[in-house]
Order: sequence, then structure tokens, then C-alpha cells
Amino acid sequence: CEGMGCGVAGNGEQGEVLGAPRSTQTAAHTAPTPFWLGLTQELRLPSGPLANDAQSLAQQGFEFSRRPWSRMDPGPSPKPLPTPGWESFPKQPACRVSSGGRRKLLRSGALNMSLSPPLRDLMPRTLEGQITMEKTPSYFVTKEAPARISSMSKGTKLIVVVRDPVTRAISDYTQTLSKKPDIPTFESLTFKNRTTGLIDTSWSAIQIGIYAKHLENWLLYFPIGQILFVSGERLISDPAGELGRVQDFLGLKRIITDKHFYFNKTKGFPCLKKAEGSSKPHCLGKTKGRTHPDIDQEVVQRLRDFYRPFNMKFYQMTGQDFGWD
Repeated sequence: CEGMGCGVAGNGEQGEVLGAPRSTQTAAHTAPTPFWLGLTQELRLPSGPLANDAQSLAQQGFEFSRRPWSRMDPGPSPKPLPTPGWESFPKQPACRVSSGGRRKLLRSGALNMSLSPPLRDLMPRTLEGQITMEKTPSYFVTKEAPARISSMSKGTKLIVVVRDPVTRAISDYTQTLSKKPDIPTFESLTFKNRTTGLIDTSWSAIQIGIYAKHLENWLLYFPIGQILFVSGERLISDPAGELGRVQDFLGLKRIITDKHFYFNKTKGFPCLKKAEGSSKPHCLGKTKGRTHPDIDQEVVQRLRDFYRPFNMKFYQMTGQDFGWD
């Protein structure tokens, strides 16, 4: 959580709570308790195009589980609050996919004083009643990550920022292009064989957007109720509304509202009206909001057709329709 007035240890003094009166230096918020989604629909693999796509993916090392995930499973029972003292691990990793909007989420979430700052070096100490958030773009797509996080803390809540996988892939390519201007075109990287239309799922920009596949791995270790999926699109169009969902998920009072944002037409993103330790507004850096290159619309449509069955499965697994189709 990078931003305004939220922290646990400042100036090297362990135990000092940034933003709290120096006379008390105590946490002022109640720690959130886990809650679970109670939807009843069981999940089935959609028929039709998915079978073909799944088959082609299987040839390249992908394998979809046939287990119907039930959202009625409450997962592990909530643990009692820890005894007073210090905790040295994060409770809310933000597992956004790269180019998904995680930085925007963390910057904005910093306005809520109940969130402590990002983990630096050997992780900060966290007072009981506070929440530590840690962010890493590659968590969601790293096979070993769910097991490692679960072994550290099974009660950890996860926040995943996702966006239209086609737009995400183009954004990913745009970021790489800015650093390596001599790379092949997006169109040539997308296909193994453009004549046959076979998508190259070994290219990370494409593979990352198969969210349903990555989520299956996480559901082996965490119940769906411990994972919040934030829409990267709504984080831009309605930041206060989407962050309201985040605050509810964490069991926090809704402090972040529309009054904290204004829309920067130049950047194309909402900005914070006030940044930490400053009366000036804060917008995302120069590396965000780059103009995307023009991509052949036939290629864009091929990608939309490719992702559609995986998107539909992802909607079923999360209980959310992100409107990407």
C-alpha cells in the first residue's frame, strides 16, 4: 500500500504507527474477519469451443481440471484474532496480472488509514488490528505461489486485478516495445501459424490472459471466498465503487469515496486529489497510460474468439461477468 498516511513503523522505530497520535501509538481499527461467498451454482466446463481450445493447449502442456468447483464450500473456519503483538507476514497480497491495474489499486487503497505500507526489505512489523498488503504482479501466474502463500497463512485474503485479456496482451506488448523497439510485431508474435490461425499460447502475453487456468491452481489452496477479483476497467471508470468493494472485502469502513478522485484527461486515468505528505494530487507515472500501437483488427478478433471460452469459464468460477465479450 503506497500512499497517504497509512503505515506501521516509521523512521526506523519499530512500534510507531504512522498517522496515529504520538501519545498513544496504537492501532485504532479492528482487524477484519474472513467472510465467504454463498453462491450455489456448481461450475462446469462449457462445451463447444473450449474443448477445442483446451485440446490445443493440452498439446502445449496445459491441462484443465474436470473438477466442478462449488462456491458453497466455505473453506477453512475463520481463526480467532491473534494475541497482542507483532506479525511479520502480509495478510492481503495483491496478485494482479501484469498490466492489470494493481498499482492504481494500491495507491488508492492507501487513503484508508487501516492499511499499512508495502513490505520493504525484510517486511515491516504489523500491529494487531492493522492490515499489511503486499503486491507482486507475477503471483497469479506463478505455479508455486499458491502453495507457498498457503503454507505461510491459510487465512490470507487475496486481491486479483484483472482486465480484458486482449487489451492486457496489447498493453503488455506496448510496455515491452518501449524498452525493446526492435522486437517483432504483435501480430507475428500472436500466431504460431497465421495462415491456420493457431494462437501461440507459449507467448507469455497470451498465456497470462488465460485466467481460468491460473485460477484453478489457486483454488487448490484457497476457497473462492478468500479471493476478491477487481475489474481493471471499473478501477478506471469507477475507482471509488471498485475500491468500495475492496474495503468491504477487507472488513474496513468505507472511507475512500468519489471525493478522493478526479479524472485526468491527458493520462486517461483517475488521479488522487491528495498524495501522502503533500497537498498536491497524485497520478500514475509516465510508464502508465502509454498509447497502444495499431493492431490488425482481424488479429484482435482472432484473439477475442480464442479467449471467449476461457473468459466464460472464468466468469463461472468467480461469479462475476466482467463484460469482455
